[in-house]
Amino acid sequence: MTKHAEQVLKNNKQQKENPNRQGKTLMIQGTTSDAGKTTLVAGLCRLFADLQIKVAPFKPQNMALNSAVTPCGGEIGRAQALQAKAARLPLNVDFNPILLKPNSDTGAQVIVHGKALTHKVSSNMEAAEYQKYKKQAMQAVLESHQRLTKMYDLIVVEGAGSPAEVNLREGDIANMGFAEAVDCPVLIIADIDKGGVFAQLVGTLMLLSQSEQDRVAGFIINRFRGDISLLEPGLKWLEEKTNKPVLGVLPYLHGLDISSEDALVTQQDNSGSSQIKVRVVVLVYPHMSNHTDFDALRHHDGIDCQFLFAKGSVSEDSSTEKSPDKVVIPACDLIILPGSKNVRSDLHFLRQRGWDTDIAKHLRYQGKVIGICGGYQMLGELIGDPQGLEGAPGESLGLGYFPMNTVLEAEKTLINVVGSLQLNQQSADISGYEIHAGQSTLITFDEERGKDVEFLPLLNIKGEKHGLVTSDGQIAGCYLHGLFDQPKALQLFMDWVGFNVVEAPSIEVLEEQAIERVNKACQQHLDMTKIQKIVDDWYQ
Repeated sequence: MTKHAEQVLKNNKQQKENPNRQGKTLMIQGTTSDAGKTTLVAGLCRLFADLQIKVAPFKPQNMALNSAVTPCGGEIGRAQALQAKAARLPLNVDFNPILLKPNSDTGAQVIVHGKALTHKVSSNMEAAEYQKYKKQAMQAVLESHQRLTKMYDLIVVEGAGSPAEVNLREGDIANMGFAEAVDCPVLIIADIDKGGVFAQLVGTLMLLSQSEQDRVAGFIINRFRGDISLLEPGLKWLEEKTNKPVLGVLPYLHGLDISSEDALVTQQDNSGSSQIKVRVVVLVYPHMSNHTDFDALRHHDGIDCQFLFAKGSVSEDSSTEKSPDKVVIPACDLIILPGSKNVRSDLHFLRQRGWDTDIAKHLRYQGKVIGICGGYQMLGELIGDPQGLEGAPGESLGLGYFPMNTVLEAEKTLINVVGSLQLNQQSADISGYEIHAGQSTLITFDEERGKDVEFLPLLNIKGEKHGLVTSDGQIAGCYLHGLFDQPKALQLFMDWVGFNVVEAPSIEVLEEQAIERVNKACQQHLDMTKIQKIVDDWYQ
């Protein structure tokens, strides 16, 4: 154990012996989106946890369509779920008190302390409306932060985007507005791989007010590759120019695949593998959600997982849209319809691109289709949104493959699920989570034909049947996110598609490996003695 680690453990023991202790806070902000804030916070959470410090992650405001379900039935961003795992903590809604889930180009559903706003305040807000709501949102943020400071020794906070976005400064709750409200030190991280790292850091600093500049305690440079000696003159110049220390240069970690806030990760590491057998196509529509469902597919050497994008906007009136691009679904073994934050709009988008016709052709050639959550709803007969929860009130005809009608309701289903997958007269343990506003009802009797409708369940959850498989065995669907995360379940799905693939590591194992890689990089390349001193000195 290093002298620094020994001192940290000693200080931590003394702090725990103080019954009136209040946890300290360190905030990580970035010069841009995707500068590495999420990853750095996860690495620091694991590093401090290994030093036996009670550490918790925190993000005041998150805008993301990737979310996770807490044990109490709340909703937080998946990035904070990953950071909680790094800190070895169960999920808590206070880790992400405000979650914004975009359902249009200008509006989003507002989640406060894990639940969508209801009754007195609409959960769906346009940007201007949310700007007015920010004072109330800040109060929720401060309540969560205060609770955490009473439970933990250190709160490591992730900012959002950049603090230098001058158009968003008024009423800011995500970056410096929060840091000033709780009076904590800030470290700024920049991505050198994008180029212009010194301009990023100096420019960001110069756009801050004097009081904000004063709380910036240092810089961290991320994703460096090359000879560090060639960078050192620039680091010296940066420190002299800003009078702020560079606290470390983190290397580019090749192959690191860690949960991002909302960026769709499409790369896979098997492009040159001779093991590729199963061709999977995931349809990407404008409001696609929970794309982490497909991480296990991307990581599997035996699966070629491709994401199909189509350009163009979503227009309810096809006459006003100028020739939406026709991107044909390529020949494949499995088509996946993922989740959606605006199901009716994305279903319209799918039809405008002719993907409904492509799906029908794929099925005629004996291909398989899976619908997850919103994609599951699209496979039914009808989707109704009488309250206008995701857009204009109304109904949309589904693709008609499942005997099922769906109605969107204000109260969301938010649960963690453990059960079994049932396919091809086989079963496998499965676990995941459900996040959906839609409530689906099966049509059990075909009045036109005067007979019962045949269907098979996909899942068995606590003795109850969930999800559907068509009688011909070609189409499956359910509300469960995380369908492919367990190796045995993934193998069973691929067997259903017609391929025998090897068992791969679980997503949980891969995430743990990624966290440890970042942890080791932080230990080796950050000046943790200085960082600890920054925090300690700030609260003296």
